[in-house]
Amino acid sequence: MKQRMMIGALGFGILALAATSGFAQNARNCAPRDVVVERLANKYSEARQSVGLGANNSMVEVFAADDTGTWTITVTMANGLTCLVASGQNFETLAEALPAKGNDA
Repeated sequence: MKQRMMIGALGFGILALAATSGFAQNARNCAPRDVVVERLANKYSEARQSVGLGANNSMVEVFAADDTGTWTITVTMANGLTCLVASGQNFETLAEALPAKGNDA
């Protein structure tokens, strides 16, 4: 389980880096943020679950639906354009404690 989480976190980091560097800015996957958020809410019942600041002052957000488990990762650029980076199913909220200091596991 811990290894799966570490691989997931690494993948998310690589994905966020690629997205914030312009890799994911395909015009058909991007729209103004309010349009994207409204569509995720209305069509997929997804609400924001987490947010973080990425490279170049971009905002990386994870949206998910509790009832269906669908999820979407978006990146919003400083100009307000939001791009869909990844999506999937079986979203779970985790609250795991950090390992004790001195434990490199």
